[in-house]
Amino acid sequence: MSAKRSTDARAAALECLLAVLGGGQSLDAALAEALPALADPRDRGFCQALAYGVLREHRRLGALRDHLLRTPLRRRDHDVALLIELGLYQLLGLEIPAHAAVSQTVALAHGRKKAWAAKLANAVLRRFQREMPQVLAAIDEAPGVRYSVPDWLLARLQTDYPERWLDLLVAQNQRAPMTLRINARAASTPSLPAAQPLAGFADARVLDQAVGLETLPAFAEGAVSVQDAAAQLAADVLDAQAGDRVLDACAAPGGKTAHILERADVNMLALDHDAQRLASVDRNLERLGLSAHSQVGDAGDPSSWWDGERFRRILLDAPCSGSGVIRRHPDIKWLRRERDIAELQRGQQRLLAALWPLLEPGGRLVYATCSVFYAENEAVVSAFMADHDDAQALPLTLPVGHSVGYGQQILTGESGVDGFYYACLQKR
Repeated sequence: MSAKRSTDARAAALECLLAVLGGGQSLDAALAEALPALADPRDRGFCQALAYGVLREHRRLGALRDHLLRTPLRRRDHDVALLIELGLYQLLGLEIPAHAAVSQTVALAHGRKKAWAAKLANAVLRRFQREMPQVLAAIDEAPGVRYSVPDWLLARLQTDYPERWLDLLVAQNQRAPMTLRINARAASTPSLPAAQPLAGFADARVLDQAVGLETLPAFAEGAVSVQDAAAQLAADVLDAQAGDRVLDACAAPGGKTAHILERADVNMLALDHDAQRLASVDRNLERLGLSAHSQVGDAGDPSSWWDGERFRRILLDAPCSGSGVIRRHPDIKWLRRERDIAELQRGQQRLLAALWPLLEPGGRLVYATCSVFYAENEAVVSAFMADHDDAQALPLTLPVGHSVGYGQQILTGESGVDGFYYACLQKR
């Protein structure tokens, strides 16, 4: 990698970090804007590795920076603060020569026309090289710093999982595997790079090493999709049969919609409130050779879209905190706020109550989230069950996770999968 290209990749990563931590943009959106400007796939991969890594370690890197600085940075110098974090992460978390990490971080500061920041970054990074063991020992005593989570998230995990919260913190900072879903309707078994089946997950294949989709002909051909194994369980729990009228109430981006259709010839309505996101459902289905009726609409207001005919199966993959997929989306730690959880819970309760009348007697509604928080999962279903005598919670025997009062909770990292919650409710 040339010096120019490596500087360009670092500069792109810094812009992504500023967009997320300064502008509130999602990391996916920030990368979508930044990566096309990097022509070399190696640069794009390096940029992604830097952005993901700094966001995973943001609180810890910030504590390191502040410990090493003799004078705190001004708030307006947010870009310099993140630039130093970028340099520290390279010294701490990437297998690259230390001299390259330092010199390229300094070059990045010069590129922003900040000579003073270049001198400061050089001094901070070189001091870290000299004092690394002592500095790490000084800041790592606090678990919130060591595992780089905001205090509110740490407290919630400790409350919900008093014996397992540390395992969750560790899992959240791990790199997630690349997992594929085999299209059961594919004409032939796809040829894949080194991939392993996952016990209990019929359609899942875990790649030994992540690859670009452009290197997977099977993806373009519709023989495989990218989907974590925990998310693939939605189709199992729903258990839709041929001819069933099925509603995927919050369908975008369409992975679960497609999986259900790959399993059975159902009459599928894919609903989402966001027209742009719903378009991604249509694109996914087209790639896979599947079809569904897609409709823009608020699942919590059926009067605006429902035709009056009840459904045999309803999947409510409810909007949630995403606390179970932080390892894939580390920006969640810094974009989500504690006050968001109560608001999300109210929305989840609203959706569940609104959709229940649309289910026919004997039908099944699956409530799912990619969250590990009690407030978004068991608490929502428990409140619903208390108000609905015609609802029966069916027992689940998933290949991963543990039973709770209603449903089954999967914790991040169990069997290598994402954190998820499932409850299956049948109408009497």
